[in-house]
Amino acid sequence: MESQNLTEFLLLGLSADPVLQPLLFGLFLSMYLITVAGNLLIILAVYSDQHLHTPMYFFLSNLSLVDISFVSTTVPKMLVNIQTQNKSITYVGCLTQVSFFYLFGFLDNILLMVMAYDRFVAICHPLHYEAIMHPHRCVSLILASFIVSLLNSQLQCLMVSQLSFCTSVEIPHFFCDSLQLIKFACSDTTTIIILVYCVCALFGGVPASGILFSYTRIISSILRVSSPSGKHKAFSTCGSHLSVVCLFYGTGIGVYLSSAISSSTRKSAVASVMYTLVTPMLNPFIYSLRNKDIKIALWRLLSSA
Repeated sequence: MESQNLTEFLLLGLSADPVLQPLLFGLFLSMYLITVAGNLLIILAVYSDQHLHTPMYFFLSNLSLVDISFVSTTVPKMLVNIQTQNKSITYVGCLTQVSFFYLFGFLDNILLMVMAYDRFVAICHPLHYEAIMHPHRCVSLILASFIVSLLNSQLQCLMVSQLSFCTSVEIPHFFCDSLQLIKFACSDTTTIIILVYCVCALFGGVPASGILFSYTRIISSILRVSSPSGKHKAFSTCGSHLSVVCLFYGTGIGVYLSSAISSSTRKSAVASVMYTLVTPMLNPFIYSLRNKDIKIALWRLLSSA
């Protein structure tokens, strides 16, 4: 086979053991449905409760929508492959998956930065909060986040599309990822590898730096509060978001560190489940369990159903 359009792409998944296939299907279907249902409940709760029509919950509902989209990029295809015992994916389908994976993955990342900025303004500049975080600015931040994320995803897709594959590609993963595809290219990948890591460092490092800066200022501001109750109230307003940030970056860094240390691609695929599915699934529970307003809104929503 001489062109990538004729190359057969196979997603090997998490295990080739036929005995484990029904178990994996049931497990990931359950996790997917819980993720979609939990994030959808957060969106409906924010939309239905007037008390939650604030910038913080506006960003939270958008984060939940992105989490649903993120898991829907990879999990349904994996479930179909397990059920049909057909591991193939087309070249176009693989590129599409790469594009949407980086679109929603980075959008998740940048929304966490926007939410950190919102908490920074609320705690460090409370008197100017309403003037700074007015509805038009909130919408503009969401649109800007989407545009930047789309740029990142298209760059990733463009770089992968430059690769040539001479034989069938067996990807030891349950979704297409640019770093995995580069390993199987038969063309020179030196320049593309450098570009991929530069793009990832740029688009991933800026949001991480923004979150770190925001929370450095937030913690510094809270420590200057003399009242213990005031400190507790300030910490409680950003506790849920900080937990999600730690979960998101902790699992992501853990996956890439394990990939660098371990030569087992199968272990890397299993570790990837943490940030591609487990983190989006846990986000609604973190916000609902740690946030009194969300719990009240969810109770009203479920009671009226």
